Amino acid sequence: MSLVKKFMTVGGATLGSRVFGFARETLMAAALGTGPVADVFYAAFRFPNLFRRLFAEGAFNAAFVPLFAKEIEANGLDGAKRFSEEVFGVLFSVLMILTIGMQLAMPLIVEWIIAPGFVGDQEKFDLTVRLATVMFPYLMCMSLTAMLSGMLNSLHHFFAAAIAPVFLNVLMIGALGWALWTGADPAATAWALSWSVLGAGLLQMAVVYLGVRHAGIRIGFRRPRFTPNVKRLLVLAIPAAVTGGITQINQLIGQAIASGKEGAIAALQYADRIYQLPLGVVGVAVAVVLLPELARALKSGHMKEAGNLQNRAIEFVLFLTLPAAAGIWVLSDEIIRVLYERGAFTEQNTAVVASILAIYGLGLPGFVLIKALQPGYYAREDTKTPMRFTMVSVALNTGLAVTLFPIFEESGIAIAEAAAGWTNTILLFSVLLWRGHLVFERSLITRTLRLMVASAIMAALLVYLSARWSAWLSPQSPLFDQLLALGGLIAIAMPVYFGIAFAIGGADLGMIRRNLKRKPKSAAAKDTVTGEGDQQ
Repeated sequence: MSLVKKFMTVGGATLGSRVFGFARETLMAAALGTGPVADVFYAAFRFPNLFRRLFAEGAFNAAFVPLFAKEIEANGLDGAKRFSEEVFGVLFSVLMILTIGMQLAMPLIVEWIIAPGFVGDQEKFDLTVRLATVMFPYLMCMSLTAMLSGMLNSLHHFFAAAIAPVFLNVLMIGALGWALWTGADPAATAWALSWSVLGAGLLQMAVVYLGVRHAGIRIGFRRPRFTPNVKRLLVLAIPAAVTGGITQINQLIGQAIASGKEGAIAALQYADRIYQLPLGVVGVAVAVVLLPELARALKSGHMKEAGNLQNRAIEFVLFLTLPAAAGIWVLSDEIIRVLYERGAFTEQNTAVVASILAIYGLGLPGFVLIKALQPGYYAREDTKTPMRFTMVSVALNTGLAVTLFPIFEESGIAIAEAAAGWTNTILLFSVLLWRGHLVFERSLITRTLRLMVASAIMAALLVYLSARWSAWLSPQSPLFDQLLALGGLIAIAMPVYFGIAFAIGGADLGMIRRNLKRKPKSAAAKDTVTGEGDQQ
């Protein structure tokens, strides 16, 4: 299967999850708005989400996948199964201890890390502690899910791992539907949501476990032992855990700072959900597919193929995220109004959240490029360099957030996160290029400039059309008219962008056809010998 087809497989499944996520956030806005209980729930949910990124997605996509791929190449499925069982035994035991310890220490964690601004409000503080305690075991479920997903991705079974997150949104939608149907108060709604999160973690783990069994591997529980393979995994995973959770780390810092203003945490979360659609569909797909592909190419000695994979991933990211960033910047008010402005979510809430979303839109290409660049380090078992860049990014984010929040409030937090994301991207790109792991292509630069021109023309058209259709997009218009107008803007913008991009050479049909074709292994091997290959 070609690289682009694999991107499409994972991206399509992730798109389904994000669509359900939009439905979830729409119901959340209607039920809780940006009120105090919304702040409490999102603050409590952010913490297990942070650890999920640190110990699950980041660590295992960065450390486990290359080692698992190496075991497959060296010892076949039997060796890979043995390695997986060794890791599973240690991981399960460590996570059990961590979960119990964190639950017992939750009051201190909320006071010092999650939401220091809640300390003066005992009711908000106590509810945050209770919700976070219920949801924290979600970390354990998702860490084990991430390991199983890494196995599936390395075996080129992408769909089950990509579709599993849908179940979190489905169960949370069910909890919100129950709350709205019965007229439950905000606190009862938050309780139902917290239990749905825990149930979703168990369900997601079951789905990927069945996927692994279907792929031909049955994992048994082994007594925890720090074998050489497990020690090597830990050496790689600890820096990768910090690096993989960079976005969540920055958001947790922003949340802690924003907790001093009521409604700020919820506003940041609602805006975050929108830009997570392209970040998830493109960024997650690229990271999930690219890492095992790069690892296998490097372990087989196909350096030319590895360089080509890296450049094609960057090209793919820019092709899709530049117009998304332009569209989010121009249509931020309209998007927030159509998706959220009803029930407890007011017109004033729309203005605040839209300003945050516009800033996130500018940071979007940088956030996604991080996902395309980090595998270039992880596939070479280098997790320390991206961690150092992450530390720089976190320091910058913290400094800017503390400085800008008193001036720009929630928007200051978004500016800090976007600036930190682009800084991380520039550092990752520059060092890959300096080390020779990224092949400089003049065509990649010229195509990027042409894609920026196409995105700018599309944005100008959206500004013109949104002004002409302002009556249909106004808060006073029926929801159906607003949906129709927003859908029409998107339907016009997409073919305009793609048409201009192809017309001025930002992309070409030949490149699409070559990437959609399966490349024979003999051709890949030939690249390493002759230096020939697709370097468009």
